[in-house]
Amino acid sequence: MAAKLKKGDKVIVLTGKDKGQTGNIMSVDPQSNKAIVEGLNMAVRATRQSQTSQGGRIPKAMPINLSNLAIVDANGKATRVGFKMDGDKKVRFAKTTGDVI
Repeated sequence: MAAKLKKGDKVIVLTGKDKGQTGNIMSVDPQSNKAIVEGLNMAVRATRQSQTSQGGRIPKAMPINLSNLAIVDANGKATRVGFKMDGDKKVRFAKTTGDVI
């Protein structure tokens, strides 16, 4: 099945503590149906010091379920994603405006 949300998409959070905030997807895990959004759903994690990084309490973006995210259309509003054939290619489009993503 094709992915409706991909890395680099601008999304808005629909529910939870970060409701209404927007950010870009950094990574998607299709097996667990979750995505990590830049700067959202932050949690503080204690990490050990290593040669490459300083240890201590470091804020880290935690995964958000894909059902709680919606892509942002050209108008800046949340929209659902659909698929259509554009010539011989399958493309994603915003359901509210009909624009190809």
